[in-house]
Amino acid sequence: MKRRDILTAAGVGLAATALAGCNDKSEKPAAGESKQASEQQTFNWKMVTSWPKNFPGVGVGAERFANLVNEMSGGRLKVKVYAAGELVPALEVFDAVSRGTAEMGHGAPYYWKGKVPAAQFFCALPFGPNAQEMNAWLHRGGGMQLWEEVYKPYGVLPMACGATGVQTAGWFNKEINSVDDFKGLKMRTPGLGGEVLTKMGGTVVNMPAGEIFTALQTGAIDATEWIGPYNDLALGLHKASKYYYTPGWQEPNVTFELDVNLKAWETLPDDLKAIVRAAARDVNGDMLDDYNAKNMEALEQLREQGVEVRRLPDEVLSRLKEVAAEVVDASANADPVAAKVWEQQSAYLKRLYEYAELNEKDIYNIRG
Repeated sequence: MKRRDILTAAGVGLAATALAGCNDKSEKPAAGESKQASEQQTFNWKMVTSWPKNFPGVGVGAERFANLVNEMSGGRLKVKVYAAGELVPALEVFDAVSRGTAEMGHGAPYYWKGKVPAAQFFCALPFGPNAQEMNAWLHRGGGMQLWEEVYKPYGVLPMACGATGVQTAGWFNKEINSVDDFKGLKMRTPGLGGEVLTKMGGTVVNMPAGEIFTALQTGAIDATEWIGPYNDLALGLHKASKYYYTPGWQEPNVTFELDVNLKAWETLPDDLKAIVRAAARDVNGDMLDDYNAKNMEALEQLREQGVEVRRLPDEVLSRLKEVAAEVVDASANADPVAAKVWEQQSAYLKRLYEYAELNEKDIYNIRG
């Protein structure tokens, strides 16, 4: 793929255009000189993330975004990436960007649902949209406009910046044969999926990626879902748990976000704003490509190491779906902003699902 070269060339070209005609300082200042001066200004920004340093998929995606912006801007906007815990804890990225501790952040919207209840509707819905459907809603169905409206009071501008595709149901230290097996289960799972688990009689334990392996190995939790084989293999979860279940009912996709402090955003000239947006869109697609390719490879390696992949029983999935519908509606109705988002989102997703049912579902079934 040549898109990085093309985007980089475009960014350098914009910088060169801004510099053209500014070498002769003896000439009388032109009318557009102040604009040219702003386009020559350099910016050094910090980006805090929810991920361990260079963590496969999400962490690498954040680094890729920073590198792409640096290249496209010709060094005029340099973004330094900080891993979880280096400047702020993993789950405090949104707050850090909101208060201006960092100009940018990269994380998962449902991590801050306690502060912004509507945020999780831009991230993952149990039995909800896959990556292509979520992207369609965000970029063609009015989702981004709603997302910006929701975050504006916090001084944050959001952009979609990465997606996982369909995840797995997770790792369990006991078999799941019936609905009753969720009772008393301590599981690391965030967002609306976590609320479903709670309603099923389980207990949700939230923690960042770096703490999951030890918690599972020591019995502090009974089960966990992280993302999928690519990341699960990197964390070594197969060494701490016996049962690996599919499908990822709780997260058919997770959309990650780039957060930008609005006051900092306003200081950027238009060409650098365009570069940031272009880089976020590039990473949004590139990360999904990465997960699709690497999940396949990682699953093969896990099976070679003796991991048995199991499917949750139909009875369990049916009950989870019923509870999920109740949880999503209740979460939306508990907050007027979330209710507004869900009303618009659910109407659009219904149309997408009807098309998938008519066309894509048959292809998967026949092909399978």
